Amino acid sequence: MSLLRQGSAYIIIGLLQLLLDWLVFVALTAAGAPVVPGNIAGRVAGMLLGFWLNGRITFADAQGRQRLGWHRFARFLPLWLLLTAASTLLVSTADHALGLEYAWLAKPLVEGGLAGVSFLLMRHVVYR
Repeated sequence: MSLLRQGSAYIIIGLLQLLLDWLVFVALTAAGAPVVPGNIAGRVAGMLLGFWLNGRITFADAQGRQRLGWHRFARFLPLWLLLTAASTLLVSTADHALGLEYAWLAKPLVEGGLAGVSFLLMRHVVYR
């Protein structure tokens, strides 16, 4: 697959993931959940959607075969945990420093910043 095609698909799927992640985060924290579990729950929702779609579409092989399965998930999970820790630290820092509404605004920026690192890790470690 070409880098341009993979990158384009990754961006579209990433935007869907981000929207789901952000909606879950905002809904939970607006309902009174603390920021850390709210962020983790949002990332879990986005992760499940993204792993499935990226394996089926973005990183499918040249014959269109999906790249899913437990062996790929086992490579995916440690990277996701690392990125989730970074996201949670940054979003909770925004909450403590600026307040919840600013954490809601910061979350898409944080996740967008992590997306570039995530693409490279997914392309070269998880879906290779």
